[in-house]
Amino acid sequence: MYKYVGKFWKDRNSVEFKALQRSRLIKWRTESTIVRVERPTRIDRARTLGYKAKQGYVITRIRLRRTRLRKSRPSQGRHTKGQTIRKIQPGKSFRWIAEERVARRYVNMEVLNSYQVGEDGRYKWYEIILVDPHHPVIMKDPKINWICDSTHTRRVFRGLTAAGRKSRGLTTKGVGSEKIRPSLRAHKREGK
Repeated sequence: MYKYVGKFWKDRNSVEFKALQRSRLIKWRTESTIVRVERPTRIDRARTLGYKAKQGYVITRIRLRRTRLRKSRPSQGRHTKGQTIRKIQPGKSFRWIAEERVARRYVNMEVLNSYQVGEDGRYKWYEIILVDPHHPVIMKDPKINWICDSTHTRRVFRGLTAAGRKSRGLTTKGVGSEKIRPSLRAHKREGK
C-alpha cells in the first residue's frame, strides 16, 4: 500500500493529485498555524522517517509564510549599496524553522523528523513527527528509546534533526565542504 501512496505523491502533475491538494489547501488555509492531526497525510513518508502508529508519537501540521526575512528600510543616511532591504535569506531552511516552532509549542516532546505536505503562492505546510521521551511505551521500545537519553534533549535547536544537519552542510563530504566542519562559526560563516 505504501508503494502506491508514494507513487501518487511523486506524480504531482496528475489531475487527481491536483484536485485533492487543491481541496486540502483551501481547508488548511482556514486552520490555525499549528494543528495536531490524527494520522499522517503522507503515511509512506512518515513511516520512512520513523513514525509508528502507537502511543507516544504525535503528528502536527504547521503553516509557514513563504518569504525572505522582512527587514525595514534604514531611516538614517546610507550609501546606496547599504540601503537594500531585499535578498536577505535566513540561515536556516523553512523545514528547520518549522520544526523549531513546533518544538516551542510542544515543550515536553522531541522532534524526530519532518516532511513537506503542501505549498501555494503564500504558504508552505509541513508535518512534524514528535516523540514523547517520557512515555512508558517509548521508553520500553528498543528502536526509539535512544531519544529518551539526556543527550537528545532539545535536539532540534542544536541542529541534530535531518533538516538541521542538511542546513548545516553535514550531508556533503570532500571538495567544497572544507569550511563546514568543525562548524560554520569556526570558519567565520564562510561555509554557507
